[in-house]
Formats: sequence, C-alpha cells, structure tokens
Amino acid sequence: MSTAPDPRPREPKPALVFDDPLDQQSPDDTDRGWGERPSGDSVADLKRFLDEKPPHHI
Repeated sequence: MSTAPDPRPREPKPALVFDDPLDQQSPDDTDRGWGERPSGDSVADLKRFLDEKPPHHI
C-alpha cells in the first residue's frame, strides 16, 4: 500500500541570514522614542500611572 504525495505545495523554509546585526540601525540609534509615549487619553494615562506605581505608594 503506497500513499500518494500531498498535492499541496509546501511553503519554503525561511532562509538563514548571516548579516552582521550590528550593521543594522536599531531604534536606539535614532532620537525618536526616547521615553516619549504616544499621546493618548487621560484614562490610559491614569491606568499606566496606577500600573507603574511602586507597591509602597499604594
């Protein structure tokens, strides 16, 4: 009893990339995003404040 091969084409496997990662620009290499948060509403700011508050400030 033989089985027929799957007629669906297989997805190609991702290729290995041997580039030097230090040659690529990282987000830290730019002046964008240094501590700034996207502007949002006050409810999101309050939630972030309460989530990031240290336990001894409760």
